[in-house]
Amino acid sequence: SNAEYMGTPISASPLLSFLAFAPLPSSAMSRAHLSVSQLSTICPFLKKYAANATVEALEPFSHMCPVVQQLQNSAEPQKWAVAGKVSCSCYPSGIPADGCASHAAPMSHAVPKESSRPAQFSAVPAAEKARPVPAPFPAFPRNAAMQNPLKPVSIAPLPESHLPNYNNIFKGAIDKLHQEGRYRVFINIQREAGNFPTAVRHVDGKRVPVTVWCSNDYLGMGQHPKVVQAGQQAIAEAGAGAGGTRNISGTMNYHVLLEKELADLHKKEAALIFTSGFVANEAALSTIAQLLPGCVIFSDSQNHSSMIQGIKAGRSEKKIFKHNNVQHLEQLLRDTDPAVPKLIAFESVYSMSGSIAPIEKICDLAKEYNALTYIDEVHSVGLYGKRGGGIAERDGLLDRLDVVSGTLAKAYGVFGGYIAASNHLVDCVRSFAPGFIFTTSPPPSISAAALASVRHLKESNVERERHQERAATLKKMMVNAGLPVILNNSHIVPVFVGDARKCKAASDLLLTRHNIYVQPINYPTVARGEERLRFTPSPVHTDAMMDHLVASLKDVWRTLELPSLTQFEERPQPITS
Repeated sequence: SNAEYMGTPISASPLLSFLAFAPLPSSAMSRAHLSVSQLSTICPFLKKYAANATVEALEPFSHMCPVVQQLQNSAEPQKWAVAGKVSCSCYPSGIPADGCASHAAPMSHAVPKESSRPAQFSAVPAAEKARPVPAPFPAFPRNAAMQNPLKPVSIAPLPESHLPNYNNIFKGAIDKLHQEGRYRVFINIQREAGNFPTAVRHVDGKRVPVTVWCSNDYLGMGQHPKVVQAGQQAIAEAGAGAGGTRNISGTMNYHVLLEKELADLHKKEAALIFTSGFVANEAALSTIAQLLPGCVIFSDSQNHSSMIQGIKAGRSEKKIFKHNNVQHLEQLLRDTDPAVPKLIAFESVYSMSGSIAPIEKICDLAKEYNALTYIDEVHSVGLYGKRGGGIAERDGLLDRLDVVSGTLAKAYGVFGGYIAASNHLVDCVRSFAPGFIFTTSPPPSISAAALASVRHLKESNVERERHQERAATLKKMMVNAGLPVILNNSHIVPVFVGDARKCKAASDLLLTRHNIYVQPINYPTVARGEERLRFTPSPVHTDAMMDHLVASLKDVWRTLELPSLTQFEERPQPITS
């Protein structure tokens, strides 16, 4: 503090008493060599930041810290109190012992008599008695710093070579990505409403037609007439934006209806929508962890980044189990204190490998060890189950899961994310999660379009059935062509490459030579050495499009000399550990 130690006048602090009466260094000692190491054992600031500093180096802090100021006085004998006077900015040659009129009273500048010193300090070496004694530090008021404007401190500028070059730091980080072959290039495309999966690529002022093979609009619902019409009508009725956070004028009837529809989809008491699936996971997991004292989270090793960030933000203990390995999960549960809260976080469909979680076995372990379950159904809602409730609905396990997170931006083709759970849990996330509280709510057009999409896919299975057939057909065609498909039981079609540079080169060739758009999947989305191309066939990808894709892949594989299926001793499989 500038003026007091926890309400105690500075002059009364033990440290300043020590400074006032302790033997001082000889006058021959230079200020530049005056060590503060002895005082650093008493003062927390000096101990942490300046244990090896000199008084000269600490000069810029003297106006803030009484300890440093007293050190400055100790190092400048010519400014010590002499014959009942002490130096002051108002009186350079010394002021009367009764104080300075320009400073707030009371101020004791008078030099204490030797007899007033504590007994333990009465024995002063003869060599030191000849030296003037520094005055005790005054207990000046809290606003003393304002009453005494700071004296400008002259600090020699550092050489430019010693200063951080921010642009070089940022440039170096990007250069490293280029060197590793995993710099991400955004392809400028424009989807054509009603003509998905074709799009137009903007390049050098030209419009080049492409076929999109990597969209997460799995069912093409982003261009479904019902969805488009609902969004347009909401804009006409309510305008473009929501106008605020959910708490401040931003809750509209579109939001309320959508949350009721999502709660019903997953057979839960309540649901809560967010601006993205990432935000939903991050906000919900961090809030749940913080509300459960001593919570331990068990996380699948291949969980999405949003789940990892949410777990980190929750600051709870985490234990990572091998991917889809229930034996390892049980071992970790068994080794954990039965009395502490526990939560198992996992996905239903893992988007980069296409593997599906053993949900029922995980639920069995959760029941046995009294753990909550948190399942991310982002890549399965709308795609699986009789009404699109995901893998859990397909397998009849909706009632065994505590929290379900999903997205409105993939199978539903719109935008946003959500969670569904019990009333109390959802209300806690609504009330405590900063990621929900402090952000503007989704626009009415987005919520209305998502509502129309959810309602349609609850009633229609045509899109889901066609989607599954298209994915299975493409996998079969690729296998027959000798391409290294990573086989799985889901709709994801990953083709293994195993090298970041070659993966990017394959993507570029497909785009520039064959007008096929598929993004390379590199680290950190997948581990190094597991780079791949990830294809997402939709109900509207035709046989002709698939034939063209397979022929183009074979051409690129030959050009880049990439490994074919026959060059592997075993067919690439989803990662299991």
